[in-house]
Order: sequence, then structure tokens, then C-alpha cells
Amino acid sequence: MKKTAIITGSGQGIGLAIAEQLAAEGFHLVLNDLEEKLIREATQGLLSQYPIQAGYVSGDASDERVIAELVQLAQSRFGRLDVLIANAGITLFGSFLDYSREDFQAVTRVNQEGSFFLCQAAAKVMQEQSSGGVILFTSSVTAHASHENLAAYAMSKAALEMLAKNLVLELAPLGIRVNTIAPGATLTHRTAQDPDYEKTWSKITPTGRPAHVKDISAAAAFLVSDRASHITGQTLIIDGGWTSISPSPYS
Repeated sequence: MKKTAIITGSGQGIGLAIAEQLAAEGFHLVLNDLEEKLIREATQGLLSQYPIQAGYVSGDASDERVIAELVQLAQSRFGRLDVLIANAGITLFGSFLDYSREDFQAVTRVNQEGSFFLCQAAAKVMQEQSSGGVILFTSSVTAHASHENLAAYAMSKAALEMLAKNLVLELAPLGIRVNTIAPGATLTHRTAQDPDYEKTWSKITPTGRPAHVKDISAAAAFLVSDRASHITGQTLIIDGGWTSISPSPYS
């Protein structure tokens, strides 16, 4: 029986790379992104490349309606939910002393609140399955090393890692594993808009380059696979060793 995965923030970048990885492994997919056109095209692209079934729900992944639609689509179309990858998130830069309440609330609503309640909704479905399920959050290296102008973002990502650890107590008895990936600097469509991004991070990353999206998707696919069946409550940092020394990209 093919497994089913929900992946939020999967219209491009890391989320889309994870979707491609799981599609190649035969997963049926329920995808999400804020922009309807982006996620529609991503879904169509996957369906044209892989012998799977896939659907999508566009909208803010922290919205109760969107969360309900994602879970309902997985159940109604595929009859099960094996994997949730809560990847959607936003980054709003700003110095701590000037950071607005509006930006703070936006970051925490999407990154923390959205992930928390989507996880809750998915776990309620998974607990009814004899096979349980797997939940994966997307954190960041900023949860492990200070990065200028990202205090609110870093806090929201660190919260996800503690959430995964805490949920072991409640979800492991239900057959549900919960882990987190923490990507470092990664070449995506967004970061490629900065002409100095790759050069800067190549200089300060011990392995000599920033991550490619496939570096992140390979790690995610491992953690949600049966090969990682005894791993739960953990965070896997994928940063080429940057957090070991943490040099600033601004210096």
C-alpha cells in the first residue's frame, strides 16, 4: 500500500524538493502553499513526472480552514495519513530593538501556531491507524546559533524543536514519531536572488558550499522512512558544519 504525505510550503524550494523526493519513493501527496498558482503548477509538475496521485490546498498553513482541508483531503482521497511534514514558515528580518509586534505575531502564528495545530490535527488521524505515522517539523540553524536580525524567527524555530521533543511523551505510545530538520544556508529560488549568497556561504561553511535542496530533502526522506523507525524527538542539523563555528555572513 502506498503511503500518503502532507507537505506544507511545498510550492518551491525545500518543500518542493521534499515532495519530489517522496514522489520518487512512491508516496501519494497532499501539498500546500500560500500561492494557488504556485502550488497548482508544482502539483501538476509532480503528476507529470511520477506515477503517483496528488492534490493540493492553497492558503495560509496556519489557518484552521486550511489545516482541516489538508487533513480531510488526505483522508477522503487516500484513506490514510502516514506522514506530515510541517515545512511552511516565514522569515521577517528586523533588529530586536525595532521589531514590531505585527511582525512578531506573523512569524509566531505561521511558524509556531500553524505547525502546532496542523500536527495536532494529523496526530488525531494517525492515532486511529494501526501503522501510526510520522511528523517532521522544519526548524533552522538559527535555533542553534545566533544570527543577526532574526531573534523572533530563531525563537519560533527553537520552539518547534522543543515541541518535537515534548511530543514524544504523548505520541510515541500511539505509534507516532516526531522529529525536526534544521537546515542551514540553502540554495533556493529565493536565496538565489542574492548574487553574493553562494559565494558568501561557501566561504564560511566548513564543507565549502551552502546546501542544495536535495541535501535537505534526502535527510527529510530518511527521517520519515521506516529506516528511521527508532528515531524520535530528535533534530538533525543540515548545515555543512556551520553551527560548529558559526561565523557571521555579515562580517
